[in-house]
Amino acid sequence: MTPDIAAAKAALSHLDLDVNPPSVRAKSRDFFWYSPVLKDRLDHVVADFAVSPRTEAEVIEVLRVCHAHDVPVTTRGSGTGNYGQAMPLAGGCILHLNKMNAVREIHPGRVIVEPGCLLKDIDAACIAHSGQELRMFSSTWATATIGGFIAGGSGGVGSVRWGGLRDLGNIIRLRVVTMEAEPRILEFTGEELHRVSHAYGTNGIITELEMPLAPAYPWVGMFLAFPDFAEANRFAFDLAHQDGILIKLATVFEAPIAQDYFQRVSPHVRPGEAVVALMVAPHAMGGFATFAARHAAARLIYRSDTSEWERDPGHVFEYGWNHTTLRALKVDPSITYLQVGYGTERPLALVEEVRAAFGPELMQHIEVTRQGGAVGMGGLTLVRFTTEARLDEIVRIHEAMGAMIFNPHRYTLEEGGRQAVDDRQLAFKREADPKGLLNPGKMIAWDNPDWAYDRMYAWPGMRQAAE
Repeated sequence: MTPDIAAAKAALSHLDLDVNPPSVRAKSRDFFWYSPVLKDRLDHVVADFAVSPRTEAEVIEVLRVCHAHDVPVTTRGSGTGNYGQAMPLAGGCILHLNKMNAVREIHPGRVIVEPGCLLKDIDAACIAHSGQELRMFSSTWATATIGGFIAGGSGGVGSVRWGGLRDLGNIIRLRVVTMEAEPRILEFTGEELHRVSHAYGTNGIITELEMPLAPAYPWVGMFLAFPDFAEANRFAFDLAHQDGILIKLATVFEAPIAQDYFQRVSPHVRPGEAVVALMVAPHAMGGFATFAARHAAARLIYRSDTSEWERDPGHVFEYGWNHTTLRALKVDPSITYLQVGYGTERPLALVEEVRAAFGPELMQHIEVTRQGGAVGMGGLTLVRFTTEARLDEIVRIHEAMGAMIFNPHRYTLEEGGRQAVDDRQLAFKREADPKGLLNPGKMIAWDNPDWAYDRMYAWPGMRQAAE
C-alpha cells in the first residue's frame, strides 16, 4: 500500500491539523531515548502530520479518512512511554488525543474519563468530588494521560497494594474505535479488556475508559536510609506483607543511586547507604512506626508531613519507577536501565544473586508489587551502558538465572513483554485493523508470525533516515 498523504491532509484540513515540521517531529517522539539502542534505531522517525480530535466522532472521521488513503495512524497521549510505543515507524498520521481530556462521570468506586485526561487531573477531580483517587498511576502522574497509561503501561505507584493493570478489576471498561472503512465503536469488559490494554494502540483506539477508584489520603511520603542494601530490601518486602498497614509505594535504591542522582536527597544520605522510599496512609502511621521500630538499622531521613528540608524534595513517588532512570540520565547520560521481574517465590534471594553476578555495573532499583495476590519484586535496574552487545549479554545472564526481562531496548509488543504472541490481541487486530495501519511495526505476530526471537526484530517497513 502506498499512502496518499496529501489527500488525507486535504480531507482532514477542517480539523485541528498540524503540518508544521518542528511541531510534528516533537509529537512523533516519546521517551524512547532512555534506551541507547532505541535512540540509535528510532531517532530519525517522524510522522507526516498530526491531528488532535476533540470528540469520538472526529476520531472516527480521522480513521475513516486514513483508512481510505492507506495512511498509517499512531496514537499518542503525552509521549511519556519508554519503549517507543508512540513512535510512528512508517510515518503517516499522529492521532494526538490530548484534546479529549474530560472527566465525564465520577461515582462511588469508579470514574469515566476520556483518554487524553492527565492522571493528576483525574485525581484532582475525584478528590474534590468524592474524596477518591486512582488506584495506581505512573511516576509521570503530572504529565501522563490515562489512555497512554492503559495502552502502554503495566503498573506503577499503587501496584504494591493493587497489583498490575492487567489484574482483574483494575480496568472496568474500555470503549474502542476500529480502523476500518467504516469504523465501529466497541465496548470491552471482563476478558475482552486484554484485547486492547497494553497493546500500544496497534488494534484499536481507546476513546473512553472506566477505571476503579480507592479512597484518597494525604499520603505520608518517607525516605529511610539503611547501611546495607539487602536489609533495606528485606524491610520493604516485609512491610508489604503487613496487611494492616496501608501503603502505596515501597521502593528500594542501592547505593550510590540516591547519593549520585537524587540531588535534594543526597545531602541527607551517608556514603554507602541504601534508601527506601515509601508512601503510607496517615491512619497507618502508628502501625508503621511499630513495624519500623523492629528494624534498628532503619534511619528516617524524611517525612513529608513533618520534615522541613532546605530544599523540598517534592513527591516521593517522583523518585521511583522510571523517574529513577530519568534522574540518573540527567546526571549521567550514559546510564540506561532494564526492567526485571524477580517474581514472588524467592525475589530477595534472586536479587542478591544478580547483585553478586554484576557488581557495580548494575545498580539495583527495586519496586515492591503484588503479583497474583502475592508480594513480589520488579526491578528497574540502572545499567552502566558500554555496548549493545554487552547489554544483550546482561539480559541473557538475567534470564539464565531465572529473572524475567521485559526488555525496554525493543520497540515491539512481544520483545518488550514475554517474547510470545498474545493471541487475543492478534485476533482483534485482524478483525479491527485489516489493513494493518494502526501503529505498524510494533506487533511481530502480525508481520512475521514465524519470528524466532533470536535477535532484535527490525521491522522492514520502517521509514529510512535518508527520506
